Amino acid sequence: MNSPSKPSNTPHAVRSATRTLTALVVGLGMSLAALAQVVDGEIKKIDADAGKITLKHGEIKNLDMPAMQMSFRVADPAWLKRFQVGDKVSFTADKVGGQFTLTTLDARK
Repeated sequence: MNSPSKPSNTPHAVRSATRTLTALVVGLGMSLAALAQVVDGEIKKIDADAGKITLKHGEIKNLDMPAMQMSFRVADPAWLKRFQVGDKVSFTADKVGGQFTLTTLDARK
């Protein structure tokens, strides 16, 4: 009767698996960072009820979007209270659930 093979738990196998997972995570992080483009903008309107911020912004290359003024959903509702109309910001945006969404938002210095 053949016994089912067990996964190897040798220190070498564990180290090898750890290195492989680390490389995948680092690679994924680098890929996502390359996709996210930081863009400068200015807050023109905050609509807390709709969960949106309207920005006048520069080109957003990862969304193939020219410079314009438009509203975005926010990934973090706290931003609706933290920022004010007129604030200069740096942000990243992506399409989340089919809607343009601010994924990071920071005050510009």
